[in-house]
Amino acid sequence: MDGWFDVNKSKASDFYFVLKAGNGEAVLTSEMYQSKSSADNGIASVQTNSGDDAMYERGTSSDGKFHFNLKAANHQVIGTSQLYTTAESRDAGINSVKQNGKSKTVKDNT
Repeated sequence: MDGWFDVNKSKASDFYFVLKAGNGEAVLTSEMYQSKSSADNGIASVQTNSGDDAMYERGTSSDGKFHFNLKAANHQVIGTSQLYTTAESRDAGINSVKQNGKSKTVKDNT
C-alpha cells in the first residue's frame, strides 16, 4: 500500500498534515498553518521536494537522538521527523518520505 497525507485540525483550530507510510506509520509532520489551503500548499511542497536528497537537513538532538527536516527551495522547513535512536533508522525515515512523499492521496480529517 502506498503512503498518504492526513490533514488534521488542532484544538487551537490550526491545520497540519502528517505524511504516513503505507503501513500507517507517521514519517513527517508539518508545522501548524492558519488555513487549510496553506496546509494543502505544504503538501504540494512535500510532493515537489521529497525526492531531492539535498532538501533534507539531518540533525542530532541534544540528547543524542537523530532527526531530519524536509525543506523547500526557499529553505523553509516543510516537515519534521520523529526522533530516532540511530542514524540508520533516521535515514530509513528519509527513504520512506522519498517513497511516499509523491502520494496524491490526501485524507481530510478536519
